[in-house]
Order: sequence, then C-alpha cells, then structure tokens
Amino acid sequence: MKAIIGTLTLFILLAFFACKKTQNAPYDVYVAGYESNGTKNVAKVWKNGIVMSPALSNGKQNSYAGSVYIYGSDVYVAGNEYNGNFYEAKVWKNGVVMAPALSNGQQNANANSVYVSGSDVYVAGNESNGTKNVAKVWKNGITLSPALSNGQQDAIGYSVYVSGSDVYVAGFESNGIINVAQVWKNGIVMAPGLSNGQESNVATSVCVSGNDVFVSGYESNGTNYVAKAWKNGILMSPVLSDGQQNATATSVFVSGNDVYVTGYENNKNNMAVAKVWKNGIVMAPALSNCQHDATGNSVYVSGNDVYVAGFESNGSKYVAKVWKNGIEMAPGLSNGQLSANASSVFVVKK
Repeated sequence: MKAIIGTLTLFILLAFFACKKTQNAPYDVYVAGYESNGTKNVAKVWKNGIVMSPALSNGKQNSYAGSVYIYGSDVYVAGNEYNGNFYEAKVWKNGVVMAPALSNGQQNANANSVYVSGSDVYVAGNESNGTKNVAKVWKNGITLSPALSNGQQDAIGYSVYVSGSDVYVAGFESNGIINVAQVWKNGIVMAPGLSNGQESNVATSVCVSGNDVFVSGYESNGTNYVAKAWKNGILMSPVLSDGQQNATATSVFVSGNDVYVTGYENNKNNMAVAKVWKNGIVMAPALSNCQHDATGNSVYVSGNDVYVAGFESNGSKYVAKVWKNGIEMAPGLSNGQLSANASSVFVVKK
C-alpha cells in the first residue's frame, strides 16, 4: 500500500459506522472526517453529504474528526485539534466543544471513538505522559479507573462500546517489543487474549451483541498484515485475508446473525483496495476500482443497507467517500481538489 490513513492514531479506530434522491431518503447519514482547506486539515461532520454547522474548527490549526455518534437529536463527534504546540483531545456536541476538556493541552492527546448511553458520553483515546501514549477512556470528560494502561509502554484505545453497565475498549498496548491487541472490559484486559505476543497486532474496533464481543483488527504474519475478526477472543473463520498482501480490518458491525467488517487489502500491484466483508466473504459490488488506493474506515448497517465511510485517491488527493451497498452516495463529501477523509459513519431513521 502506498499510503494509508494517518492517525490509527490513524483515526482507526475504532471505532463505527447512493441514494438517487438523497432528499427523499428514509435515513439520515452522518459522516465524520476532515478536509484540507489548502493549508490545514479541518475537522468536519456531514449530514447527507452536506457539511453541518456550526463548524467544528475555524481552520486555523489542524483538526480531525474520528468518530460520530447520534443520540436523539444530538450529534456527538470525537477528534482532536492542534493548539499550536500539542493536539488536544476533544468531543463536540452539536458543534460545540463539551466540558470538561478531555486533555489539558500540555501533551498530545487523541479522542478516537465516542459512544453515548443515556446521559453519559464515553470516549476512547490516548494521552501522552511525555514519553509514552497512555490508553484512556473518559466518561463525561473524566478519566475512568482502573486505567487501561500504566504508561510504561505505548498504548492506545481506538474504539469504545457500552453494553448495559459494561464499557468495552479495543486497542493495543506495547510489550516493549511489539504491539499487542487488547480488549478491555471495565478497565480489565479480557481473556482469552487476541494475541500470542509473538507477532504485532492491533484491535481497531469493538461491537457487542448479546453476550458476544466482536473485534476487528490486523496481525502480522511476519511479512504482511492480515485482516482479522475475533468473536469472544477466538479468531473467526474464514479469515478475512490470506496474508499474501497487506490487509487491515478497521471497523466491525453486527446486525442480527451477520458480522460486517470493513478495511482494505492490497492487490498484486500493491494498491490498497477498499473492502467490506460479510461473515468473512467480500461483498459485491467492490467499493473501489483498484486504480488508486482506497480504504473503508467505518461500517454501519441499517436494515438491509450497508454503509461504509472511507476514502479513495484520485491519483493526487484523497477523496472522502461514503458508499451504500457498494455504490458511492451523492452528493459527494469532497470534490477531490483538496485531500479529505471520511473516518466514521452513523445512520438514523428519519
């Protein structure tokens, strides 16, 4: 792959989720991401292809929106914004930064994923302690305990999911040599582990259905990254990619008995091809034409429709896109004149 997503601090994450006549569509499609203004990347949230106001950022500093969640009539977005020295983790509600602040702006911090349950707003991400990234989950702006990591090694939380009174976070923690995929439940690493500690791997997204915990991610086979999905810590079959080329799984969504995963897999020409898998099988039609790099960052299923947010290169710039059942939705999120990326999708019935 030539170049793939910037912030897994990437703004994997974790994470979450064309009408011919969008104005008559029975669903509203929200997408979080960013678009360059020519000098800075600007955090944005689109509703049915139109940028929402008020703007998340004034465009004077780099900012990124990595996750969107809709609760009632409120739109929550997690991301970060540069303050001139460091990136500050932020969560916006209806375009306004929520208080208390997630980070104090004295060290780099990222808010990678947001989930709302009742009156509580949960955010997963990371904050530097000066030397290492510390994986964190915040509830209403306050860091939850026990801490996800102790700050001795790098760790990041990419995705948060709340089920009842339980808070699940997917991410990784380094063991000093390699990254080890982790899923924390209420701050405690779940067993069985996703990794044997022999090869580097990362958990990018978590979704809970009933008593089952589903996780997407990727793991090195010593040569390439292999896209994978786990159910209750056990690798699901069929495996998403064969390991002959680099591939990653960035987002997982469960609908009924079906498990949907999006990400990318390189082709033989080392071009990243955006894909969505249903129960381990690549869905058709293909999201991208294999002419330029593309990836799916987030998948969301509503009824019989599968929505994927991501990007596709036009040869010189990244173009933010959202696909419905494999077809790019209109209006487009960006026009390809400046780089843009769609990080997260969330769909609600009107």
